[in-house]
Amino acid sequence: MTNSDSTPRVPVEEYGEQYFQRYNYADRSLGRFSMYWFARRYYAALVRRHAPKGGKLLELGCGLGHLLGLLQDDFPCIGIDLADYSIEQTKQNAPKAEAFVQSADDLSPFETGAFSAVVALHLVEHLPNPQHTIAEVHRLLQPNGLFLFATPNPIYSFRRFKDPKTDAIGKDPTHINVQTPAQWRAWVEWQGFRVLRHFGDGLWDVPYLPILPAKLQFALFGLPALLQVVTQTTFNPLTLGVNQICIARKER
Repeated sequence: MTNSDSTPRVPVEEYGEQYFQRYNYADRSLGRFSMYWFARRYYAALVRRHAPKGGKLLELGCGLGHLLGLLQDDFPCIGIDLADYSIEQTKQNAPKAEAFVQSADDLSPFETGAFSAVVALHLVEHLPNPQHTIAEVHRLLQPNGLFLFATPNPIYSFRRFKDPKTDAIGKDPTHINVQTPAQWRAWVEWQGFRVLRHFGDGLWDVPYLPILPAKLQFALFGLPALLQVVTQTTFNPLTLGVNQICIARKER
């Protein structure tokens, strides 16, 4: 659904505690050694490796606050999210971080050059005008600051075996701005970022084939993603990622 000016409408009624009981949260564990658990530790390792030291970190769409909980001893952390529930969870899971109910559409309360890192995991696809937010992220970052984001990849190679209306990308109605890797890269570079790495997170949205059991497919197709996470590297190509991960640095 869109507004009369063709800007996608933000389905704010979907956000809140119920969001974490639906869609991609509903069919997988968030507990210890789960895919979610490993992913948060992987993202934390990437931030520690690429973010300049000594500055503050901002997470847009901080969700349940687990990433900030991992990074709160490395950076002074701030998290924002639309949902009161997310902020409540963040304050529990990252007690040293500051957390506020705020939209990533309006980052004007933050001072220019206030952060050494801005992270947005599965946030930009929810924005009606992500180009504006990317420009604001650039403003907020110090020179050489890190912008790390993850977002769905609508053209990954195995999606041809899925129903795009009901797969992990299409079933979530809050995904109002799913864009190709080329589009995200263009927007990021246009704002003055240099892309350090742009890669895929793996083929985890099984099943893809009708014959093999889903658990076997997860073990088979998910192995490269597991190796990438365990080794804390970035070798998985975009074509083999349900999601795309972009690591960019502010150049000007």
